[in-house]
Amino acid sequence: MAILEILQYPDPRLYTPAERVENIDAKTRKLVDDLAETMYAAPGIGLAATQVDVHKQIIVIDVSEDRSDLRVFINPEITRREGLAMNQEGCLSVAGIYDNVERADSVTVTALDKNGSRFTLNASGLLAACIQHEMDHLQGKVFVEYLSELKQNRIRAKLKKRQRKAA
Repeated sequence: MAILEILQYPDPRLYTPAERVENIDAKTRKLVDDLAETMYAAPGIGLAATQVDVHKQIIVIDVSEDRSDLRVFINPEITRREGLAMNQEGCLSVAGIYDNVERADSVTVTALDKNGSRFTLNASGLLAACIQHEMDHLQGKVFVEYLSELKQNRIRAKLKKRQRKAA
């Protein structure tokens, strides 16, 4: 397994839509393992392949307190959305930035697991928000796009300043 480099907003590669996974093979399973290791090391609760510059429809999520409930979603599709909830979100590609985003409170998602078996999951609360957040990445969308233009400009300026200091 390997820890992969996470693209940082506003890297244009974050806006590349992901393609469906046609074949779940050893290479795909290794990518899933690398995504999980990268997510846990960051540390985070979700990571999409797009965030590591692999534009395939793969996300990993673990919202458990003890990091014991890794969930893998390959070619995920939301088939039901219900209710609305406002949650504070952050993102491994937008380090240190948190803001409120309104999303469906509960969702039903259908996907393939790491072994290629199809499953359906009903999710609510944090897990539902995380699924929607990570699926946005697969469509080339970053959570800050839900914020006002003023907030987006402030975030970009803050991150550029941080990059200059790090250089």
